[in-house]
Amino acid sequence: MRHKVYTREHILKAAYDLIEREGFSNFTARNVATQMGVSTQPIYLEFKNMEDLKQSLIEAILKELTKKVFSVEHTGDKLIDISINYIDFAQKNPRLFMAMYLDEKGGGKTTYDHSYSFFKESTLQQKEYKDLTDEYIKALFHATWITLTGLAALMMSKVLVPSRQQIIAIIEQNVNAILDSNYEDDSLDETKE
Repeated sequence: MRHKVYTREHILKAAYDLIEREGFSNFTARNVATQMGVSTQPIYLEFKNMEDLKQSLIEAILKELTKKVFSVEHTGDKLIDISINYIDFAQKNPRLFMAMYLDEKGGGKTTYDHSYSFFKESTLQQKEYKDLTDEYIKALFHATWITLTGLAALMMSKVLVPSRQQIIAIIEQNVNAILDSNYEDDSLDETKE
């Protein structure tokens, strides 16, 4: 009888399917193994522990999102495009969006750091933003992130159903408010206590 071999990719796929369906609240070795139809042994042969699997999964998802979702061009303005892509992702993949961005057991700091790095890198590629200070970039990120996450949540619950143009107008208002201010407040920076 042939022995089945479960690779790291098989396990990550099963873990992805589980969190896409149920979020991180039921993210256990037993549930991932059940998703695969095997014992937990292959998981612990490939990963040190469940935290290692979780972080590997989050990193793989973020890499995929960056490459295939958040990099899609709509308007030519990278800040607007990232925002549109974030809203579109939330609408097309509400459970995965909630697991990665809203679930307290989800991506957390890893998701935040990755999102900020991608936002900063993309924004600084844009001619009109290339000379912004770190404080302005952080302020733009926080204002955009907070607004878009709230908007995405309201859209998922069908409380709001704005058009694409209305979404762009909201983003532009946030950006202009930050750029027009003398912003030096980094009170949302969680590294300061």
